[in-house]
Amino acid sequence: MSATPASPEPAASADADAAVRDLYERLLRAWNARDAAGYAALFEPGAALVGFDGSQVSGDRVEAHLAPIFADHPTASYVWKVRDVAQLADGVVLLRAVVGMVPPGRDELNPATNAVQSLVARRSSGQWRAVLFQNTPAQYHGRPELVEQHTEELRQVWRAHMADPRD
Repeated sequence: MSATPASPEPAASADADAAVRDLYERLLRAWNARDAAGYAALFEPGAALVGFDGSQVSGDRVEAHLAPIFADHPTASYVWKVRDVAQLADGVVLLRAVVGMVPPGRDELNPATNAVQSLVARRSSGQWRAVLFQNTPAQYHGRPELVEQHTEELRQVWRAHMADPRD
């Protein structure tokens, strides 16, 4: 029995790529602003959110899940870099990114909160919304050089942002 290698995913069209990148950035900016309603509005009601801690939330419960977190905890801010965007089907796109977080009151990334994120977005009625957002800790067990590589890549993004915070 032989396995046929999977064909590479096709690149998303320029319009879909830009729209899904924008959706992703709005999602992380809503988190950074501690805006539970704004964050939740980017999900389809039947979507799935898988948090860093493994919590699983349906799209229609995202706001209720995040509101008390934002009200009661000083959350860290995301720094991100999109690795790739691929079209899975007509009107369905996968975005993959790496992220780090800057704790409140600090100006350096916390490597313990590095993560890999996947966003599956679907276009419906002309709007792109999240149908799956997965946030997986990037612990790289036993490979500290990968933790440092991940952190350094995002440090560069953070420094560029600090040099021009309009971004």
